[in-house]
Amino acid sequence: MNDINKQEHKSGRFISLGACTVDAILKVDCIPSGDVKVMAEDGVVIGAGMAVAAACTVAMLGGNVSIWGRIGSDRLGEFFLSDISDTGVDASSINRVEGAKTGLSSVIVANDGGRLIVPYYDPNLGNDASWLPLKQLDGVDCILADVRWPDGSLKILNEAKNRGILRIFDGDVATAEVLKTLTPLATHSIFSEPGFRLYSGKNDVRESLLEQAAQFDGCMGVTLGQDGFIWVEDGVLRQIYPPKIIARDTLAAGDVFHGAFAVAITEGMTIEKAAMFACSAAAIKCSRFGGRKGIPSRYEVETLMRLTYG
Repeated sequence: MNDINKQEHKSGRFISLGACTVDAILKVDCIPSGDVKVMAEDGVVIGAGMAVAAACTVAMLGGNVSIWGRIGSDRLGEFFLSDISDTGVDASSINRVEGAKTGLSSVIVANDGGRLIVPYYDPNLGNDASWLPLKQLDGVDCILADVRWPDGSLKILNEAKNRGILRIFDGDVATAEVLKTLTPLATHSIFSEPGFRLYSGKNDVRESLLEQAAQFDGCMGVTLGQDGFIWVEDGVLRQIYPPKIIARDTLAAGDVFHGAFAVAITEGMTIEKAAMFACSAAAIKCSRFGGRKGIPSRYEVETLMRLTYG
């Protein structure tokens, strides 16, 4: 039996592993080009990163979650820990790397929902994953892992696979080698559209998803922004469209989708229901400025899900 179906939990313990950054987010009327100076309409500085936003989503939706990742031994690292301290996410397993700088992203968000992201990851953070406290996987129900720290994701996904733990992989933009190494280790591989094109090597996402999913022992799907989510079930391509919203800030929408999807799957929802739940969570986030600061409550998600899908 596929280990997707081994666990039927109504609540769960989660670990989210990956990038930890500090994001400086500025809202402007339109993305500037050329040598210009543009005054921002709003701005916020937050502790962020793909794995962090996913973890904060899990916590907001009722899960017990820890974040595993690396930050520097600098003031930005101190700010990161302080900023996520009220999210309900356990950050006690964050590794502060001596002499390294904490990851930093400058993000410009336009009123039409467009964005420009300039991330920086200090090479001194290294790739070493030997410090990961894998014994803490005892009693964990679900792992979320992203592409930003491949060595860490490889280690935790392998260990979780050996233990029969649910494993949600965020297949965002990375090298084809990284994507092809990590994808088979997951029970659920959920790609961004550009990430899946890099994984499959083809431009036609729908056709190639049918091909790739047939070779994957689990659930494989692709998030499509305003077109929702597609996946393959019993050899058939399925699609859920998201609730209609006015997008103000799409930053972290994919991460919120992954966190909500992980909660739903861990609680025993079908893929279809999990997609509705995750699309609803991501849609609400997109209607709010501030990256992960726009993560909705469980009540908000369930209300929008009911109004949209019945």
